[in-house]
Amino acid sequence: MRKRIAVLAGDYIGPEIVAEAIKVLKAVERRFGHEFSYQDAPVSGEAYDKYGKHLPENTLEVCRQSDAILKGPFGGPPSELNHPKWAKVEQEAILGLRKAFNFYINLRPVQPVDGLLHLSPVKEENIRGVDIVFVRELMSGMYFGPKGRQVENGEEVAFDTELYREHEIDRIADAAFTLAMQRRKKVTLIGKSNVLTSSVLWREVVAKVARDYPDVTLDYQHVDAASMYLISNPRQYDVVLTSNMFGDILTDEASVLVGSLGLCGSASLGDGSFGLYEPIHGSAPDIAGQDKANPLSTILSVALMLRHSFGLMEEANGVEKAVFDVLAKGYRTPDLAAYDPQGTKVGTRQMGDLVARAVAESK
Repeated sequence: MRKRIAVLAGDYIGPEIVAEAIKVLKAVERRFGHEFSYQDAPVSGEAYDKYGKHLPENTLEVCRQSDAILKGPFGGPPSELNHPKWAKVEQEAILGLRKAFNFYINLRPVQPVDGLLHLSPVKEENIRGVDIVFVRELMSGMYFGPKGRQVENGEEVAFDTELYREHEIDRIADAAFTLAMQRRKKVTLIGKSNVLTSSVLWREVVAKVARDYPDVTLDYQHVDAASMYLISNPRQYDVVLTSNMFGDILTDEASVLVGSLGLCGSASLGDGSFGLYEPIHGSAPDIAGQDKANPLSTILSVALMLRHSFGLMEEANGVEKAVFDVLAKGYRTPDLAAYDPQGTKVGTRQMGDLVARAVAESK
């Protein structure tokens, strides 16, 4: 199989961890006889330095000519958030990519690794066997609704509007139920329908979609209760369906179950197989260039790319197994070694080497 991948390496640790993900992809190429090509394109801070904008048209064109996008984290140091280079990265580069390609589905799997259960602050008995996929709506809600600032009666007023249209809920719900049919056939909708009118619409539309999937069980939880149950009883969840804002918050909370943001991959998809794959963590300027960053979130995102954009199930499973095997042998990047001094501490590049070797030697 031949596939083209647009590479948006991102900022600070981005190029380091993306390089290790490509290393693993090349191991997949050799092991399974595929041919992937990689086209770099400037974005975020690099693009601003070159073009004065965070998402130039030539980068979008590289993406359009590709079969998938591999993206690193975007953003600058907290001390420079008001600098023009970083001030609008979120709106222009991150939300800009989603809007340009109508990526309305975000998938974030949460599956704690047995050998790392002790690293989670949550009790081991609560997280053993957890296997959740969050399906987050990514193209509407408060992030894209009407917003602004104005002066009323002499004081500043700011507003961000949670706006959802029926078809936007319908399409993300259909994606969640389709995924549930391939898993344990349960969807949990999370909202706040006792307060928010938008959540009332979510419940109504999702209930209609559920009629087309009689084999799937649908239940509902308010977001405040779900944020508690996610820690106290996460095994109850299979596919979790929720809005843009609630999904953003809950998926970061769920990363605690696996012990590190560096162990969670992410896929953003639209109507077809084309998708964007990225780690869920930030650009970590404080450790950039020090061979300390954990590349596993990006590598696990590559597994999602193989599965959802390329349809390569065996290869995707092989990458995930390679990651879990390397962790089972006790290898730890600094973020994990800090909580597991008995492990073997390795750097960014060595962790990539270990996973690539495990892929190459898989049978």
